[in-house]
Amino acid sequence: MGPALKKQRSSRNCFVCGRQNPVGLRAFFYEDGNGRVFADYTIPEPYNGYPGVAHGGVVTALLDEAMGRTTLREHIWLMTGKITVKFHRQTPTKTPLTIAAWITRRRGKICEVHGEIRLKDDTLTAEAEGVYFATPEEEFGGFDEERPYWRVYGDDE
Repeated sequence: MGPALKKQRSSRNCFVCGRQNPVGLRAFFYEDGNGRVFADYTIPEPYNGYPGVAHGGVVTALLDEAMGRTTLREHIWLMTGKITVKFHRQTPTKTPLTIAAWITRRRGKICEVHGEIRLKDDTLTAEAEGVYFATPEEEFGGFDEERPYWRVYGDDE
């Protein structure tokens, strides 16, 4: 990732980005201003499926999170309607990865989004296609109490 990327906000309890979730992944995501979302991330060993291999559900969660963040710069929340994941090879734990996502088609409140996870040598481990729906903030029950925690966090938080 380069210096032109802007760090996105994170939450308190989200499984993927939540800074205070004791069992969460605590991933940071960045945007490039062109609708692409990125994360450099290393999946910790406790999220193994098999020894040294990330659980497929964790891989899917990381892809879903990145894909759902593609409109945050527009202050639009996306909710997953459908996600299809293709696993090309094992995604290792304890290994630096790059996660990327971008919108491939937009029709009103519906966004079709692509996401992928690659090793640092650019090997594709998993990719996803998804259909996401723009959702008004007021449809999120309890969000008002979480609003103070929805912010850009420092790397050590």
